[in-house]
Amino acid sequence: MSMLQDDLPVTAREEYFFDLNGFIILRNVLTPEHLAELNAILDNIKQLQPPLAPGEWYGGVHAHSYGGAEGINLQQIYEAGEPFERLIDHPGWFAKVKHFVGGEGTFDWHHGPLFIDENFANLRGPGEAIGIHSGGVDGVTRCQFRYQNGRFHCGQINILMALSDIGPGDGATMVIPASHKSNFTHPDTHAHQMKGGEVRSADGMEGAIEVHLNAGDAILFVDAIAHGSAKRVNPGERRIVVYRYGPSWGNFRHPYQVSPEFLERLTPRQRKVVCPQPPLPRTPNRLG
Repeated sequence: MSMLQDDLPVTAREEYFFDLNGFIILRNVLTPEHLAELNAILDNIKQLQPPLAPGEWYGGVHAHSYGGAEGINLQQIYEAGEPFERLIDHPGWFAKVKHFVGGEGTFDWHHGPLFIDENFANLRGPGEAIGIHSGGVDGVTRCQFRYQNGRFHCGQINILMALSDIGPGDGATMVIPASHKSNFTHPDTHAHQMKGGEVRSADGMEGAIEVHLNAGDAILFVDAIAHGSAKRVNPGERRIVVYRYGPSWGNFRHPYQVSPEFLERLTPRQRKVVCPQPPLPRTPNRLG
């Protein structure tokens, strides 16, 4: 199995375009061998009979849906096997994420550099999509974009990995470049809200662009950017994996907890990202 050994640092070009646009694209960040391993695990989950339904568990993985036509989310996907564990501190993006979340040398790093507050695979078929959401106008602390005293301080940096080729008609991720700095609500927001049984998507929203990825590519973006997806119209399935990173003092977005068996398998660096603050044993206890 070939894999990068050293964390790739942020380049000056990446820093400039991330600050300008709110996202950068990382090409060929996953090897073909790693992709095959990830997809094989998802194939096994897809072949379950009856199919895994929202609310059901498969080991440490939870099937989840928001109730719309966004496809199915396999939450806590890093518990699905070693190939997903390897993504926690993948050298293709780990140093870049640390750079943009920021906080090195400050209280934010007291328990470690990062925490993954949500991780999932999303499987989406024809007719499915998700509408544009987020944006700088929201001013949400968890998703904030901030640059101060020569350093980035971003509340959430997402790595969205393509496990299948995602081109025109495949339901590509869509973003509105620079919207992480916007002070105003997009004028077409209400026109793109879901009406009746209509599927929300970002198609036709002025300023929104499709981000086309080959399998193995990833997009790194700050959650403050307005983002969503186009509606998939092609046959087949769009497969992505998203790991959301923030400062180590964060908490899970959903009420999940990692299993002790999972923590035991991880490297010390991975464990520090997944569980920055392990419970403090109450021993010795004079009242015990």
